Amino acid sequence: MTAADLIRTRFTAESTAAEVVADTDLRGRRAVVTGGSSGIGIETARALASAGAEVTLAVRDTAAGERVAAAIVSDDPAARVSVLELDLARPASVHAFASSWYGPLHILVNNAGIMATPLSLTERGWEMQFATNHVGHFALATGLRSALSLAQGARIVAVSSAGHFFSPVVFDDIHFDRRPYDPWSAYGQSKTANILFAVAASSRWADDGIAANSLMPGNIHTRLQRYVPTEQMAQMAAGAEWKSAAQEAATSVFLACSPLLEGVGGRYFVDCNEAEVSDRSATTVASYAVDPEQADRLWEVSSELLDDS
Repeated sequence: MTAADLIRTRFTAESTAAEVVADTDLRGRRAVVTGGSSGIGIETARALASAGAEVTLAVRDTAAGERVAAAIVSDDPAARVSVLELDLARPASVHAFASSWYGPLHILVNNAGIMATPLSLTERGWEMQFATNHVGHFALATGLRSALSLAQGARIVAVSSAGHFFSPVVFDDIHFDRRPYDPWSAYGQSKTANILFAVAASSRWADDGIAANSLMPGNIHTRLQRYVPTEQMAQMAAGAEWKSAAQEAATSVFLACSPLLEGVGGRYFVDCNEAEVSDRSATTVASYAVDPEQADRLWEVSSELLDDS
């Protein structure tokens, strides 16, 4: 694919989710936003609901989710927002969520995530960032596949990060059983996994009318950085362009509803524009993150993990 083939839009880093969704009619559409009780998730849910979508906030803290839902409806009484519990690090919770869903699902926004956490393992022995950011979302999407198929044109939005440049997926030691743990490498491989998932899902589920794309939302101060030391945050902030949550959510909303993305999958976007493949730049995507062979390998590894759970 040449630069001329990339999807280009009038939107920029300054565009907001509300601007992206303006004049879009999502009535009759149903959407799930993971991590919808904070940061980007709130603004993603707000924008989708404003266009008429029936939005479900999939969150660990349902009380926080209910407060967000109430706030959205208070601002827009026509909005339809509900809350369901979801803990991405627990396969049983993901299974329960997917099993409780009925009818079609038109939009799945895999937004929730953690970043640069101290070493922590799930009850299955999986490294927590990989388990939460990738495996949980993989299990959710596969669990909801029939609902996505019913939508006849469903979209999956995988929120990744320029942090994917920190590491490819290290298949020989995903969970840091043998190599020294590094929080940024762990975060990086989980974000690479988000992109690879979109590549594989779009290829495997094309006949079901399901398309998946990934994105870099941009830089924002949220609870996502709560494990990052203050001095390191200051270094990261130096010279960086920081967005509001509404600007951060713009690309997620663009992938969820733009007519330009009908039938388009397996691509990576920054600021509502498709990124070039290059190693490296904050506005491009690493070649290893869109490698179909790596995507297929990750799919098989992820399936095996869930089979064993």
